[in-house]
Amino acid sequence: MPADEQPVASVWTRPRRRREQPALSRAQIVAEALDLLDTEGLEALSMRKLGARLDAGATSLYRHVATKDELIELVVDEVYGQVEVPDIQGEDWRSAVTVCATSARAVLVKHAWMASVLGQVGLAYLGPNVMRLNERMLALFEAAGFSLPEADLALSTVMAYVIGMGTTEAAWLTTLARSGRSEQEWMDSLRPAAAEASKPYPRLHALTTASNEDVEGARADGFRYGLERVLDGLATRLG
Repeated sequence: MPADEQPVASVWTRPRRRREQPALSRAQIVAEALDLLDTEGLEALSMRKLGARLDAGATSLYRHVATKDELIELVVDEVYGQVEVPDIQGEDWRSAVTVCATSARAVLVKHAWMASVLGQVGLAYLGPNVMRLNERMLALFEAAGFSLPEADLALSTVMAYVIGMGTTEAAWLTTLARSGRSEQEWMDSLRPAAAEASKPYPRLHALTTASNEDVEGARADGFRYGLERVLDGLATRLG
């Protein structure tokens, strides 16, 4: 295979340059890019702007990452490294999966820009943090009694739920941040109009007018409820 061809278009399959820039490491670039994404959002990320923050030219960055897409791959993998996966020893499998799923949700909500890039981070997740996360979760499901193929399906099911809920929350919180209001302020201002609009629909009206002072807590409760039902379904496979 020619040296310039890659089996998969990914930063993880491209050979790294032998000469590294002594004053600038890949880890520094990723850390600064993550801070930029967290504080200013995906639209603000550019190689030129990142280079300015690092007091380095864009050319220096290209010694470590060939494209902006590769940079996003690296940062996404860095974020996945923040997800907690407990050892199953001393905990039942449901508790361990709950810890991991709750941690993953928190990571997605904290790094709200992730919701916009998960569908475009290459065709394969090959980063070391993603690999370690998947390996440990597979081992956890295997220890619970699932065969390896079904452990893979169980893992995919749980993560699909977590990513779906987490990215929805992140998108909502990103929109909310642009409004300049807190979540509670927004919901308090919306409630009278929602109550009026829902009058012809008794079930919706009952839900809309029910007192709920803790909006953030309600989101967390909703996540936990859905996760418990997913785990209930998986538990039936263990007899």
